[in-house]
Amino acid sequence: QLQLVESGGGLVQPGGSLRLSCAASGFTLDDYAIAWFRQAPGKEREGVSCISSRGNSINYVDFVLGRFTISRDNAKNTVYLQMNRLKPEDTAVYYCARTRDVCGIGMPLREFDIWGQGTQVTVSS
Repeated sequence: QLQLVESGGGLVQPGGSLRLSCAASGFTLDDYAIAWFRQAPGKEREGVSCISSRGNSINYVDFVLGRFTISRDNAKNTVYLQMNRLKPEDTAVYYCARTRDVCGIGMPLREFDIWGQGTQVTVSS
């Protein structure tokens, strides 16, 4: 079964950090770009960051620049999202999704063919 599984979410205080993981099973990540999205209650799903299949092209949405870092370890079939200096407005369910080769912020959701189930991130004091 082809799937992506997110983990690493939780409750953190403002200014804290979390590292999300997106583990692939049933396929090899090497040929795929992976993007992280998030969706807060009552809001549309939005792109946060994405990394190309080789890791040489990385994009971030403006409001996470300098705070979030995406990376991948193809040997572990996993993509990570390190989130630092978290803010209450970062509270959302975070999803990872795959697409071919390269991705960019703002790509239509239909371009991503496999999605994880999501992991909840709550930033609150």
